[in-house]
Amino acid sequence: MKILLVSTAFNGLTQKFFNELRDNNHDVSVELHHDDDQHLIDGVERFDPDIIVCPFLTKKIPAEIYNKRLCIIVHPGIRGDRSASSLDHMIMRNDAEWGVTLLQADDEMDAGDIWTSHNFQTRWTTKSSIYNREISDAALKSLKTLLMCVSSTHFKPVPLDYSDPSIKGSFQPFLKQADRKIDWKKDTAELICRKIRAADGTPGVLDIVNGKEYFLFNAYVAKDFSGKPGVLIAQANKAVCIGTVDGGVWIGHLKPKTADNTGIKLPAMLHLKAQLPKVDIDYQKEGRQLPVQEVWHVIENNIAYLHFEFHNGAMSTEQCNLMLDVYRYLKSLNVKAIVLMGGEDCFSNGIHLNTIEHAGAFSLTENEKHKKQADESWANILAINKIVNEIVNTTDKMVFSVFSGSAGAGGFYLGRAADICYARKNIAINPHYRNMGGLYGSEAHTYMLKKYVKNQDEARKLVTKCLPISPVKAHALGLINYVLDMDHSDFYNEIRSQINKTVHDEVVFSGFISQKNFDRKKEDREKPLSSYFEEELKEMRINFYGKDRSYHYARERFVFKVTKVTCGKTPSNIAFHRKNEEVMAAG
Repeated sequence: MKILLVSTAFNGLTQKFFNELRDNNHDVSVELHHDDDQHLIDGVERFDPDIIVCPFLTKKIPAEIYNKRLCIIVHPGIRGDRSASSLDHMIMRNDAEWGVTLLQADDEMDAGDIWTSHNFQTRWTTKSSIYNREISDAALKSLKTLLMCVSSTHFKPVPLDYSDPSIKGSFQPFLKQADRKIDWKKDTAELICRKIRAADGTPGVLDIVNGKEYFLFNAYVAKDFSGKPGVLIAQANKAVCIGTVDGGVWIGHLKPKTADNTGIKLPAMLHLKAQLPKVDIDYQKEGRQLPVQEVWHVIENNIAYLHFEFHNGAMSTEQCNLMLDVYRYLKSLNVKAIVLMGGEDCFSNGIHLNTIEHAGAFSLTENEKHKKQADESWANILAINKIVNEIVNTTDKMVFSVFSGSAGAGGFYLGRAADICYARKNIAINPHYRNMGGLYGSEAHTYMLKKYVKNQDEARKLVTKCLPISPVKAHALGLINYVLDMDHSDFYNEIRSQINKTVHDEVVFSGFISQKNFDRKKEDREKPLSSYFEEELKEMRINFYGKDRSYHYARERFVFKVTKVTCGKTPSNIAFHRKNEEVMAAG
């Protein structure tokens, strides 16, 4: 079937749809819908799809398209829900159940005929987490149902009818900052967290912190803390604790409000000059002592599980150094295995582009700014490379990686440095760098692609075509060892069971360690791991310090979310139907 994905951005859900359809041999292409209706109409005519599916839209589809073709909107809400702030309202109301509805594009937003829907039980978490897990899983189930319905000659979609008692949703207005406003004199810590979590990702909750306006993100109830409501009382791991009427809340990230929207979202203490009491964390102690603790470990049955829950999967130089310290500590213990758990919603996305951008924020000249940003980029890549080197050279223990959430660029190769990798089926993997201004990438990715991918032509395509792949595709290529089609809780339980069985089979364990040592020595004789790092870093130095500043410009656009960098055009690596157009333009 020819299927065109129309989306505001090639976001995580759009990538998962893209992977699912391609894995099932559909003819798929993508059009990004910004503001140019005529460009979108032209793209639709060029591809001539059997069906248009819109996984993520903030702009209305032109009537000229949906009046001529079947156009399905993926709405993150239950049947009858109509709102541009659907998940925000759900979290603010604390609904126990929510869902995803696939409906036909119509003159009224989210009011078209319903093709299918899937509901789920909600969790006490952020909007981003619900979107990345429950919404994505339900949307993928709905996509499979939709394709069956489209293929059926008997199926007819159901018109939206609010008189039907099964329709539980309703129209909800767009949430503005006034609707999210925190009243520090009245709101409980739980309510404040709910407001911030309902705005997580975007737009954040606008408030005044230490006399300046910021958007607040990444909030947790601060147990056993108290202070004057609305006043800073403590810091830990770059997060700040603010007093509430019943205790306190931790705020992990702040983004300054600016007239030109050039504020950078960063760990809170990178923005604040306040002198606050510091709450120390003992990283050699098991468990998560504070909700803002990003790196922690648990030891179960002689197996060390290392968690690194970095916001949006980004790892700054400081965060990499912390993770390295904890990994080395676990490596020194008498455990049989180390399991890299990453973050639940995002395993890792590699170096921290926001802190790199911030490194040049107060520079007086463009050259000085780029020099500082290049220096921080270099420090960051060296720091994450040290972790990869340490993992690959752990020869007395088995090392596992658990991809429960998506992974990208160096964050994926950090995980692939392990001996055995597990992945949950409904995630997206982006094993490439070059769409960040031609960035070459390091993290020993050249070593790993050579080691694990049998077909080197396919390995080259992974890093040059810059396309997401599914865990199923990654497994077929050799980059993932095991793929499990389960929800998060079942996935983790099964992983622990399988790892325990492997590690505590003495014959299997001793044989694995022996073979691992033999292989490492053989690999280093043929070409030392350090040589792969040196070759990659030679290219990275050019990216960071060379005359071509494409990486710096691409990073800036990414940090400030500039979407119209291609004049509204969709990148050619995903708009397959525009390949000829690009060739003709080049000619």
